[in-house]
Amino acid sequence: MRQQLTVVTLDGIPRVRPGDDLARLLIAALEQNGMALRAQDILVVTQKIVSKAEGRYLDLAAVEPSSRAREIAAITRKDVHLVEAILSQAVEVLRAASNVLVVATAHGLVLANAGIDQSNLDAGGRRVLLLPQDPDASARRLKERIDAHFATDIGVIISDSAGRAWRLGTVGLAIGAAGVPALLDRRGEKDMCGRPLEVTEVGVADAVAAAAVLIMGEAAEARPAALVRGLAWSAAARPASDLVRSKARDLFR
Repeated sequence: MRQQLTVVTLDGIPRVRPGDDLARLLIAALEQNGMALRAQDILVVTQKIVSKAEGRYLDLAAVEPSSRAREIAAITRKDVHLVEAILSQAVEVLRAASNVLVVATAHGLVLANAGIDQSNLDAGGRRVLLLPQDPDASARRLKERIDAHFATDIGVIISDSAGRAWRLGTVGLAIGAAGVPALLDRRGEKDMCGRPLEVTEVGVADAVAAAAVLIMGEAAEARPAALVRGLAWSAAARPASDLVRSKARDLFR
C-alpha cells in the first residue's frame, strides 16, 4: 500500500517575545493557513520560539566568569562569559578544543555550547537564548491547548539542530515531544524473512523533526513551525527524553 508524508510550513507566525501565548499564536497561524487538524497530525515547533515565549534569555554581561570558565575559554577561544553560560547549563564537559565546546546538559542532551543560541536574536546587548527548562512539558502544554481548540489528538515535537559525532552537518532532532511515540521499540517483531528483530528501536520523533527542519530552515527563513501529516501509529506516546541514551550505554563518552 502506498503511503504519503507531507510537511507544510506555517506562515504568519509573528516574532515571538517573552510572555507571548505561543499556543494562541500557533492556533491563529493554523487557522490563517486553512489547516484543519486531524488525529495523528504532528506539529513541529522550533526550540527557539518556545524558549523565547518562556523568556529563556540570559544577558552575558551579567555573567561572572569562574576560573574554570577562564581555563576553558583559553582552550576554545570562545568568549569567557559565553563559556560560563554554557557551564551553567552543563552537567559534564565532553570536549573542549579550538572553537569547540561539547557538553551534556541537565536534559541528558549532548550538544555543542549546551544548545545556547545566539542567532536571529534582536540586535543590541549580549543576550543569548537557553533551551526550554523542560522541553517535554513545553510540548505537553502546547498539545493540550491545541487539542482542546481543534477537538482532536495531535502530536507536538519541539525541534532543535545538532551535529553528530560520526557525521558532518547538523540535522533536526526532537528535544521535546508529546502525543507521539518518540522512541518506537520494534524488538520482537519479524522481518521479511521471519527472523525476530533483536535491536531495532526507531527514533520516530527525531526522524519527524529532521524532515520538518529541512523546510523550516535554520537561518533567516522565519518558518518556525510545520505540520507533518501522513504518519500513523498504534504504540503508546513516549516523551523525547526516552530518546536519550544513558551514559553507561554511550560508546562516545
